[in-house]
Amino acid sequence: MMHHEGDSDRMNIAIDGPAGAGKSTVARKVAEQLGYVYIDTGAMFRAVTLCAGRAGITSEQPIELGKFVKSLKIELEPGENGQSVYVNGDNVTDSIRSREVTLQVSHIAANETVREVLKDLQRILASRKGVVMDGRDIGSHILPDAELKIFLTATVQERALRRFREISSSQSITLEQLEIEIAERDSLDEQRDISPLICAADAVVLDSTNMTIDEVIEAIVKLSRTKMAGAK
Repeated sequence: MMHHEGDSDRMNIAIDGPAGAGKSTVARKVAEQLGYVYIDTGAMFRAVTLCAGRAGITSEQPIELGKFVKSLKIELEPGENGQSVYVNGDNVTDSIRSREVTLQVSHIAANETVREVLKDLQRILASRKGVVMDGRDIGSHILPDAELKIFLTATVQERALRRFREISSSQSITLEQLEIEIAERDSLDEQRDISPLICAADAVVLDSTNMTIDEVIEAIVKLSRTKMAGAK
């Protein structure tokens, strides 16, 4: 493996947690502050979900879905306003945030081949260090050697409220409906056999229910600096 200058000064940060805990916002901002690369694993799963849907393949067709994911070239391009996601050269950044995708992504993500293919891609991206990655099983499964692991959580009510505030008024959905959906995604994510949502034994648990996003970011940046100083 190639070693880059100053590798020893960089580490990998894993941020895991349930749906709606604010992982992607936090991970993106932490990466910005540290000058690291943010790898949005959720966007990868969403990209597969979107394209499978367009191809008429459902999570009930595991073999077809497995074959299909191998035909996709998924790329994350960092830009001014966060990252753009490309599949086979097609920019899908906005399309992957649709409600249809949100409702299907946990089912597609439970497919073994989909996880294996994306895991390989995620590990390659992280091999250079200086990466912040968020998901359900990054610290436990994808990057078990990450120097800092965070488990970011919040109550179902609080997570539903945050999602509710994010959603544009054009999408007519009630707060109650969001709470139900988030609770459903929790149980799907926790109960699946393959890489369930899990808090790694060596993770720092941050309950962000009563914290602002900025407080969460500050806490993680501080932890990473302490880790770094300790490693020297």
